Amino acid sequence: MSNFVPGLQLSAEFYREAVAPILAADFPDVPHSAALIGSGSEVLGFDTAMSSDHHWGPRVMIFLRAADHAQYHAALRQALSRQLPRTFHGYPTNFTPPNPEDSGVQLLQVSESGPINHRVEILTVRGFWLDYLNFDIDCEIEPIDWLTFPEQKLRTLVSGAVFHDQIELQAVRDRFVYYPHDVWLYVLAAGWARIGQEEHLMGRAGYVGDEIGAALIGARLVRDIMRLCFLMERQYAPYPKWFGTAFQQLNSATTLTPILQQALSVNNWQERQEHLGTAFEYVAAHHNQLGITEALPEKTTSFFGRPFRVIWGEKFSHALCAQITDPVVRHLADLPLIGSIDQFSDNVDLLSDPCRRIALRHLWLAEGA
Repeated sequence: MSNFVPGLQLSAEFYREAVAPILAADFPDVPHSAALIGSGSEVLGFDTAMSSDHHWGPRVMIFLRAADHAQYHAALRQALSRQLPRTFHGYPTNFTPPNPEDSGVQLLQVSESGPINHRVEILTVRGFWLDYLNFDIDCEIEPIDWLTFPEQKLRTLVSGAVFHDQIELQAVRDRFVYYPHDVWLYVLAAGWARIGQEEHLMGRAGYVGDEIGAALIGARLVRDIMRLCFLMERQYAPYPKWFGTAFQQLNSATTLTPILQQALSVNNWQERQEHLGTAFEYVAAHHNQLGITEALPEKTTSFFGRPFRVIWGEKFSHALCAQITDPVVRHLADLPLIGSIDQFSDNVDLLSDPCRRIALRHLWLAEGA
């Protein structure tokens, strides 16, 4: 194999140099869009040479209109199997079959004869969204839909790239660029509520000698602060493997990274409180700079006279809720703030399985939404 090529670059070149000429020659009257979106570290731009050991390689997604997909899907796949080069930029274009015992993983596999088992996926836009998010793009996106879409999936839908677009794939992606304003206010409020509920508990645990408990709560608060920064900068957060990497791309990271690293590395609650307090004051000032509520205090104060410094996250939460005008979101904001799916669960199967999304809607609908 050649020197590592980032997967998104490899995909773009694979489409333009190998796939597009076959489509133009054999299917000139079939409009399509070509892209690399959805799952894969390369879609986020975070892949490295290590990524090439599984489920990675020359691949691209071809989107057809529904009628064209029904008519040409099989023929198009067969044409590519026969005509694609066996290697591209030093990588095999042939893959092993999906491994049912390993989440359908496919590996690069050298093939010297016979049809190529390529990873040029032939899809419809509507079908892809139904499979990936369990959402029908022919419908309006309701507030509760937004709250049940995992951020890690939303990020992969608006990341990657569209290489060719004859059937308005980009227009569909544009619908998911970021939360509507009032949904954004709601998830921001829920993020601040999480901080308000736990910011005094780290010190309380440490005060009675439970340094392990204090460290765990401190780490939870670090994650909540980082998630709040993603929200304030209107960026979807990826899943845990790339959470810290993506955080480094935020404007907040320059100031916050050394502070949060200190909060995670110290061995006593008093020093941890000092670093968390500095971080709380930074995000409070950042909130005020957004200008979406009245200015709120940016300095930590004592928690009811106890030796625990807090920013009073619930005050930020209440101020944000007061700005919500959409009646559906307003109703949700009048209830206890469970926030979005990412704010109340980090269970991998829950976040990754789109089949559960419709059932999850009832967590909000049960409250009369």
